[in-house]
Amino acid sequence: MADAPRAEAPSGGLGDRLEQAIEHRADLPGEVARGEQELDAAPAGSGKRLRRTAFWLAVSAISLYLVAPSVIETFGSWKQVEQLSPAWLAAMAALQAAALGCIWALQWVSLHDARWQPVIASQLAGNALAKIAPGGGAMGSALQYRMLVAAGLPPGSTVSGLTAANLLGFAVVLALPLLSIPAILRGNVQHDLLSAAEIGLVALALMFALGAVLLTSDRLLLWIGRVVQAVRNRLRRHAEPLHRLPQRLVAERDGILATLGPRWKRALAAAVGRPAFDFACLLAVLKALDALPRPGLVLLAYCAAQVLTQIPLTPGGLGFVEAGLSATLTLAGVPAGTAVLATFVYRLFAYWLQLPLGLVGLGLNVRPARVRGPSRQ
Repeated sequence: MADAPRAEAPSGGLGDRLEQAIEHRADLPGEVARGEQELDAAPAGSGKRLRRTAFWLAVSAISLYLVAPSVIETFGSWKQVEQLSPAWLAAMAALQAAALGCIWALQWVSLHDARWQPVIASQLAGNALAKIAPGGGAMGSALQYRMLVAAGLPPGSTVSGLTAANLLGFAVVLALPLLSIPAILRGNVQHDLLSAAEIGLVALALMFALGAVLLTSDRLLLWIGRVVQAVRNRLRRHAEPLHRLPQRLVAERDGILATLGPRWKRALAAAVGRPAFDFACLLAVLKALDALPRPGLVLLAYCAAQVLTQIPLTPGGLGFVEAGLSATLTLAGVPAGTAVLATFVYRLFAYWLQLPLGLVGLGLNVRPARVRGPSRQ
């Protein structure tokens, strides 16, 4: 079912850690295997599990210590949340709920019309665990897999479905920085919510079109793979060079299409919709604080935050996202104090309020529903 586990420790500089984060993110079968080892209570592997857990606890503790000033500064602004009206707070909650709905829709398509209850329950529980456990991505994936299988889904198709959803969602995250460039090149534009929303919609439409081309054509994907491979090998001459990145990209794309079938357009729309609603939540926060700078720079700040969440040194990028987002918002023109408050409010909805939803997921899973047979349209 699973590939061999990869190296436990992120080694080297930031480039090594980011590459390992990408590898872990794209290798969901391996994540499931590692997470199952962590969740397994059998005493035979307890020593290895304890060492792995201790290692990730140490890594997370050191990382949190280094970013603690940013976390403390961000949390120190919680009393200022009263500046936001209840209507804006309700809008932010609704936008984050819509982002979660896109994740559920993507997994529902990838899992061949499994009933909504096990999909929603397992995603909420796995997502919450991944946000609090050291190196929690693997444990979150394993918990979701176990809950889906317990609900009646076949193990093999569950792994392939979750892998396809994971890869498609992660590809969208990696494409986000490229789509912020045209918005920045527009120069000075009106700093209002409508302008920001228009830029976001154009960027997301371009993302959907680009995704459709990459899913249906080999030529552009192979070219991108060759360029990325050449740039990476040139920048990191002391690391082991990549040789078959273009072919691997095509193979991963073919695996996604084989799993999604003819309904890949629905899956792509859901994968694009998740960051769309999440980005809209950040825009709503800035607008509510009357601190909306150039929309293109806001999109770039959001992209930086999304990339930082992929580095598994702390659960959910805790600390790194707070430091990075507040800094990039400040560079975008938001006053420093307002940037810190905006970061806290955004993370409140995108991170902290999603933790108790894990208990909701476990509650929904008490009496798992039977899975409906696959039906492909």
